[in-house]
Amino acid sequence: MLRKLTLSLITTFALVTPAAAAVNIKPVTSEGGLTAWLVEEPSIPFVALELRFQGGTSLDLPGKTGATNLMVGLLEEGTGDLDARGFARAVEGLAASFDYGAYDDTVTVSARFLSENKDEALALLRGSLVAPRFDEDAVERVREQVLSGIRSDLKSPRDIASREMDQLLFGDHPYSLPQSGTLDTVAALSRDDLLTAHKNALTRDRVYISAVGDITAPELAQLMDDLLGDLPKAETALPGPAATNLPGGAQVVEFETPQSVALFAQAGIERDDPDFFAAFVLDHILGGGSFESRLMQEVREKRGLTYGVSTFLVDKDQAVLWMGSVASANDRVGEAIDVIRDEWAKAAATGVTEKELRDAQTYLTGAYPLRFDSNASIANIMVGMQASGLGLDYIETRNDKVNAVTLADVNRVAKRLLDPDTLTFVVVGQPEGIE
Repeated sequence: MLRKLTLSLITTFALVTPAAAAVNIKPVTSEGGLTAWLVEEPSIPFVALELRFQGGTSLDLPGKTGATNLMVGLLEEGTGDLDARGFARAVEGLAASFDYGAYDDTVTVSARFLSENKDEALALLRGSLVAPRFDEDAVERVREQVLSGIRSDLKSPRDIASREMDQLLFGDHPYSLPQSGTLDTVAALSRDDLLTAHKNALTRDRVYISAVGDITAPELAQLMDDLLGDLPKAETALPGPAATNLPGGAQVVEFETPQSVALFAQAGIERDDPDFFAAFVLDHILGGGSFESRLMQEVREKRGLTYGVSTFLVDKDQAVLWMGSVASANDRVGEAIDVIRDEWAKAAATGVTEKELRDAQTYLTGAYPLRFDSNASIANIMVGMQASGLGLDYIETRNDKVNAVTLADVNRVAKRLLDPDTLTFVVVGQPEGIE
């Protein structure tokens, strides 16, 4: 009963937060030179901590694709005197939670813990980050989990399309390689490879930190040094900018399935470009706005070619893209692609309407505060702001920037950016009517 009550409390604490407009972010610097953003919320005895290590799976060495991903999967498999089971029981006994993830540009760590258990929880978290055990039995068990996931992905049209698109777009850049690795590379990874991946990916000079909850600035400063001070400094260079290949047209990957999956991409826009917010609003109008978007209206509502079509701006550290996806029956996906191209060209040529602009701004500004529904959400947003180079006042000013976009801005950016000639499709399935 006590265990159930503790879990209930930690869930409740995670949901009690200030409104977005009231988020007061304080920069904190430790004696060891680490920096963080903090939102103090002492009314609840709970802390949400977010870490983002820059580099991610793009730091995998040649021939070692998947090493960072496998290494991150092993961080919760034991440290010090605790093996995998002992570590899991210790974390559970404190009603804490740790989540680890590996992506193209980052290794992510999310920690949630009660104030009364802070020291014990952070000792466990520190051990997992600084001195993971990488026991042989744990390595083999997690390796098999990764291999099982790769085998499953090889049968998924959407995952196949994603891999093919990455290879087409990025050539010999690390972004072209699968984050999880391949069956061959993962099977060949040694414990030494995991230690190297750990040293390269978890470095104290490439980490972004945020915290929300019952913790003061001096406490957070000490926490940062205690938690991360023994990690190494980076020795491996980050990959350089990726030159994207966007030849236009459609690349078809034959796969036996009744429904084809298509991904599409063109050049995107940098986050610090003065036209970014105009492009952001335009994306919502074109394909990012769910049922109200032009593509959903034209492809789904008017023609019934799909259950869903969407677009989104992609802001990687080394590449920016404007992407989208659609799925349709093999005999209709060609028509769906034609409609998408037509709408892309139409928006570039004639822009959008005043009503579309106002509806998009109303939605985007109204939905934004809903993202601040927990301490964990706020911590996640803040660490993302740091990684994107946004200012401390971004939460307060973001909606003003959306509302400042004019119809002239959107239509100028549509002409500048939308390029149906380089809009490139990768289609996986047995599509008809596609050259």
